[in-house]
Amino acid sequence: MKKIFSLAAAATLFLAGCGAATLEGENTAESGPVEEREASELVVGVSISTLNNPFFVSLDEGISDLASENGTEVKSVDAQNDTAKQTNDVDDLIQQGVDILLINPVDSSAITPAVESANAAGIPVITIDRSSDGGEVVTLVASDNTEGGEMAAEYIMEISGKDVVTVQLEGVPGASATRERGKGFMNIAEDSLDVVDSQTANFDRAEGLTVMENMLQANPEIKAVFAQNDEMALGAIEAIQSAGLTDSIQVVGFDGTEDGIKAVEEGKLSATVAQQPGEMGRLAMQAAYDYFAGETIEDYIASPLELVKK
Repeated sequence: MKKIFSLAAAATLFLAGCGAATLEGENTAESGPVEEREASELVVGVSISTLNNPFFVSLDEGISDLASENGTEVKSVDAQNDTAKQTNDVDDLIQQGVDILLINPVDSSAITPAVESANAAGIPVITIDRSSDGGEVVTLVASDNTEGGEMAAEYIMEISGKDVVTVQLEGVPGASATRERGKGFMNIAEDSLDVVDSQTANFDRAEGLTVMENMLQANPEIKAVFAQNDEMALGAIEAIQSAGLTDSIQVVGFDGTEDGIKAVEEGKLSATVAQQPGEMGRLAMQAAYDYFAGETIEDYIASPLELVKK
C-alpha cells in the first residue's frame, strides 16, 4: 500500500522537476523518498461526510485548529452525506492541486474511485473515522469501533442483566464504522443478550426516532437499545419517551457528542462510547505533517475511546 503511493509521490517529484530536499524515513524505505515539506507550505484538502452532525463538526475543527497553529492552508468541503457529491468534491480538490487529502468517507465502498483518482494524481490520502474499501491510503485514523461495540454490549449486560431483550440501531450501510461497531456489539451480545431486531437508521436522529417507534410496536418487551451513534440514540429516546417507557428501557449510544454527553448527564441516555472527534482530526492532521517529514506512518492510528456514564 505504502509502496504504490510512494511511487506516485516520487513520480510527482520527477514531473515537478523541483529541487526540494527529500528524506529517507522508514515510511519511504520500501519504495523511495517522500518530498520534505514544512507544515506552512502545505495545502490540505479535507472532505467531511456531513457537517450536519456535531461529531463531524468537532472532527473538522480538530483539523482546522492544528492547521491554524502551524500556518497550514485547509480547503474543507461538506459532502452532506451524499456519496456522489463527495466524489465530485474530492475531484475538485484534486484539480485544485492540494498536497494531501484527508477524507472522512460517507461510504467506504463508494469512496474508492475518488481515492483511486487521488492515487493516480500522486496525492496521498488519509482516511478518518471510516476506511476506504479500495485505493491506496497512507493511514486510517479512527477509534477502535469493534472495541467500542463490545464496550456497549458489556455495559448493557452490566446495567440490564444477561439475556435482556435488546435492539440495535445501525448506521449507514456500507460504512466501516457501521460494520465494525455492529461486529463488536454482536461479539458480546450474541452470547449475552437477546437481540431481537437490528435495523439501519443511517446515523440520523430523525430516522432513529422512526425506526425505534416501529421496533417498539413490533417488540414491546424491549429493555435495552444499542444505537451506533448518539444521534440515533437521541432519536430512540424521543420514541421511548413518547411511548411512556423511559424508566424501563436503557439506551447506550456511541460517539460522545456534546448532545450525547448532555443526555447522559441529564439521565436520559444511559451511556455513550465516547470518541474524541477533535482529537481524531488533530491526529489526522499530525499524520499529514509526519508523512511530509518522512516519519514512519502506521497503517492504522487509534483515536482513544471512553465509556461515559452518569
